[in-house]
Amino acid sequence: MVNSDKKWQTPGVVFQPKVYEGVRGGINTLVNAIRPTLGPLPRCVVNDRTYGSSRAELLDDGGIIARRIIQLSNREEDMGAMYLRQVLWKMHETIGDGTATAAVMFQTIYNEGLRYIVAGGNAMRLRQHLEAASQVILVELEGMVTHLHGREQYARLAETICYDPPLAKMLGEIFDIIGAYGRLDVRPGRGRELEREYVEGMYWDGGLFSREFIQDPLLGRAEVENTALLISDLEIKEPQDLLPVLDMALGANFKTLVVIASAISDRTLSVLLSKPNREKIQAVAVKAPARDTVNRSKALEDLALLTGGRTFFQAAGDTLGTLQIDDLGQARRAWADRDAFGITGGRGDPRRLRQHIAQLRSALNNTDEPEEHKRLQERIGILLGGTAVLWVGGNSPITIEARKALTERTAEAMRGALREGVLPGGGIALLACRPALLKKKRSAKDPDERAAYTILLDAVETPIRTLIDNAGFKPDKVLSEIDLAGPGFGFDARQGQLIDMAQSGIYDAASVVKAATFSAIHGAALALTIDVLIHIKNPPSSYHTP
Repeated sequence: MVNSDKKWQTPGVVFQPKVYEGVRGGINTLVNAIRPTLGPLPRCVVNDRTYGSSRAELLDDGGIIARRIIQLSNREEDMGAMYLRQVLWKMHETIGDGTATAAVMFQTIYNEGLRYIVAGGNAMRLRQHLEAASQVILVELEGMVTHLHGREQYARLAETICYDPPLAKMLGEIFDIIGAYGRLDVRPGRGRELEREYVEGMYWDGGLFSREFIQDPLLGRAEVENTALLISDLEIKEPQDLLPVLDMALGANFKTLVVIASAISDRTLSVLLSKPNREKIQAVAVKAPARDTVNRSKALEDLALLTGGRTFFQAAGDTLGTLQIDDLGQARRAWADRDAFGITGGRGDPRRLRQHIAQLRSALNNTDEPEEHKRLQERIGILLGGTAVLWVGGNSPITIEARKALTERTAEAMRGALREGVLPGGGIALLACRPALLKKKRSAKDPDERAAYTILLDAVETPIRTLIDNAGFKPDKVLSEIDLAGPGFGFDARQGQLIDMAQSGIYDAASVVKAATFSAIHGAALALTIDVLIHIKNPPSSYHTP
């Protein structure tokens, strides 16, 4: 979506009050498009065409809605909308859920903060007090965290995220088996129903170099037992480079060998597949995982730790001429098909493996880069060995695509919940932070600090107010009933009545609620300090990514 208005071609500098007017307009436009999707009875947002397609799509995910809005016609409003868009998309990629909660809280904080600043408040001091006050909320939330156990509780959690009972039941079973760090591959279904498969051991992308290695045409895969592994990203061009490795493995009483390389010449493959050689030692050649060198090297290092082998890297100048028998990894079983290969019972050092997994978990907890977060999560899942494949079915390609995206978002939120626990759902956890905020407000002497707590008292109510309104009820009336009902009670929008949220199994992932709170408060506080906008001439096409 590109705006052809000539003013977009004109550079310029914009000062107050136009800055606040424009940024506020853009934020409100974006949030108002996301607001209807919050809660168990969301109203959908229709995008008249997807990027690169003439097909309309129905959206109920705040992160995706924000991503689809790539430019507003008013230039100042566009800058405000794109600022919030980036905040929400980063959260979407890292956490997977909670973007609608973050959006409505952001809107309240920005609008109320702007009202205070225009009346004479100090923007920088308000920002500092808002950021400091966010810790009050986060501490309160941490004190409410509980942990779930078993597939039934996991399924209830999944249902409060996706509102799809069959999918929630399936995810409850899957995460009960693979755990918080297990690998889950979500793929388009082969029919209308959900299907799942559990894969023993660990596997990576990168299939067989030749179909001739397949032993069972019905299964379409090669399997070997008690095997040695040559782990490398080398390009093996000449058969004589590999023949000494085969002799070495055979001399060590290995009857099978898995050769992992980035490329193998046809001549070398023909030698591996020749009948005389296969009668001596059965070799299987597979492609090194990952396309880029960085991820490939990390995957190979993980594989070496699992099997107790050494990795031969082309970039390091390694050659097969230096290989010793101890450099080969070992596994109880290995398999490969045309798309992937895997192992079971790797014979690496358990102590080194535990240390490596602990380092990866620490890195996962300390990164806020979405892509790095996903890569680390996948590596940990592979190393722990819990793997499931879930095929998501539906009545049409559009339905399958939407349900697959919902599954991925729900799974990411569930991982956070299994790691960090859960909170009472339906906005109740944030609502329960009001007494602590009110106490801080009453003790504050600085007017900017009091204003910060007043703003946040409104902000923590916004998600549940929005949820109730989206379900067709009156927020003020329902909130009064919740206050009278006592701690732990909330509003079940689907049943239209008050319930004990924990006893009814309505939870929110603690990681999602905390991330939404942090993103909304810190993002809005920073936006309140924007004082000047600078327009450039002819913004590059990459400025707004789809």
